[in-house]
Amino acid sequence: MAPDAAKYIWDAIGAAERVMRFASGKSFNDYLDDELLRSGIERQFEILGEALGQLRKCAPDIANSIADLPRAVALRNILIHAYADVDSAVVWGVVEKHLGPLLQNLKTRLPDPTDLA
Repeated sequence: MAPDAAKYIWDAIGAAERVMRFASGKSFNDYLDDELLRSGIERQFEILGEALGQLRKCAPDIANSIADLPRAVALRNILIHAYADVDSAVVWGVVEKHLGPLLQNLKTRLPDPTDLA
């Protein structure tokens, strides 16, 4: 695996883990009521989507094996370019239903450290 691909996978995993940590013990109402929480989660989704978009460019074979990659990139694009139309229920739904499986999928893509040497 190319070092750039590994970096993008690590970046995506880090962002996903931060979202999980930020959202832990929180409800949808907590998310709605806390602009700092919303901002933090949205920012990490932006990073996650950007990392996966870059992965798609440098390692399309790996990117194509990640089923939710197009949706993660699309969410990033909405957060960046259509920020006025962001639906908080959709973002929270991703946190609750889709992020865990995506994170597990990404972790299976991590290279063996000896492959990077």
